[in-house]
Amino acid sequence: MHWELSEEQELFTTSLREWLGERANSTTVRSCWEAGDSTGFENIFVSEGWAGVGFDDDLGGQGGGLLELALTARELGRAAAPSTSWLQSAIILPALAGEPALVRAAIESGEVTALAVRADQIPSATTSVRIAADRLHGRIPCVLGAGRSQRLLVPVQDGHTTSLWLVDSTDGGVQLRPRPLLDRSRDVADVVLDDVTARRLDIGPDAALGEIAARAAVLTAADALGACERMLQLAVEYSKQRQQFGHPIGSFQAVKHAAAQMLVTVESSMSIVYYAAQSTEEGQPEHATHAAVAKAQVTEHGAELADSALTLHGAIGYTWEHDLHLFYKRAKLDRVLFGTPASWNECIAQNLPLLPAPA
Repeated sequence: MHWELSEEQELFTTSLREWLGERANSTTVRSCWEAGDSTGFENIFVSEGWAGVGFDDDLGGQGGGLLELALTARELGRAAAPSTSWLQSAIILPALAGEPALVRAAIESGEVTALAVRADQIPSATTSVRIAADRLHGRIPCVLGAGRSQRLLVPVQDGHTTSLWLVDSTDGGVQLRPRPLLDRSRDVADVVLDDVTARRLDIGPDAALGEIAARAAVLTAADALGACERMLQLAVEYSKQRQQFGHPIGSFQAVKHAAAQMLVTVESSMSIVYYAAQSTEEGQPEHATHAAVAKAQVTEHGAELADSALTLHGAIGYTWEHDLHLFYKRAKLDRVLFGTPASWNECIAQNLPLLPAPA
C-alpha cells in the first residue's frame, strides 16, 4: 500500500522542511547539543506557530490531527531537531481533554506537562508511586522532558484501581534529576515525589493511557522515519563522492544493494506510519494494533538502517564532524523510546485472535 498525502499536507511538509533547514540546520543542532540546552529552538518552534499544527482550533491550535502531528514528527526527526517538549504535549492530549487551559498553554507558550512514566517503557500505570490522602510518594526514573516541565501527569495504580494525578513541578517535594542521553536532542530526568500535593483528574485513566500509548508509538515511529530518510540521503551522497580503486563506491553492487534495501525500509515505513496515524485519529477498532505495528516495525528497521548507513560511510561515520551520528543516535533512541519493538510485538500478539472468526 502506498499512502498519498493531500496537497495541503504536502505543502505543510515542504514549508516545515524549509523552515527547519533555516532554523535547525546541523550547526544549530550541534550548538544545542554542546550547550546542553534546547529551549532556544523549542521556544522559536512554539512562537512561530508550528507547535499548534495537529491541535484543534478551539484549543489555540492550527487544526489537523494525528496525521499532521506525524508529519511534524517526521520532519523533526529528519532534522534531528530538539523535540522533547513538543512530543510530550502531542502524546498527552487524551488525558487533558478536561484541561483545555493546559493544552492551550503548551501550544501558545510551550509549557510542558510531562507524562511521568519511564521513557523506555510503554506508557502505563505501572509505577512505584503510592498515594495517601491525595499526596504522592515515590520515584519514577527516566521521564522524558521532566527536567523542564511545569507539571507532571502521574499514573498511580492502587491495587486494581488506576488513577491519573496532576502535580506542580515546582512543589517543594518534587525533585527532578536530569540524566544524560546518547542522543542529546532529547532529554530525561528522574522524578522523586516526597509527600507531594496532587489533583486527581476526572477521566477514564485506562482509556486515556491506551490512547497516549498509541500516539507515542505513532509519533516515535514517524520520528524514526524522518531520521532514516536523512541517513539514506547522506549515504547516497557519500557513496557518490567516496572512491575506491578509481571508482565511486556507489558503483559497487554491494553498495547498491544496501542502498536499495534502505530505500525499501523508508518507503514501507512511510505507509505504515501514515496509516497508523489516520487509524488512531479516527479511532478504528484495530488502531491500537496498527500503532503497535508502526512502533515495532519502523523503529526496529530504522535502527538496522542506521547500522547500514554507518557501514557505508566507513570510519568517517564515527566522527563528530560528520552529521551521520546525529541521526544514527536519533534512530537508536527511537527504537527504545516508549517501549522496545519486542514489547510492542507482545501487544500485537495479545490483540490478535488465537482462532479465526467463524465463517
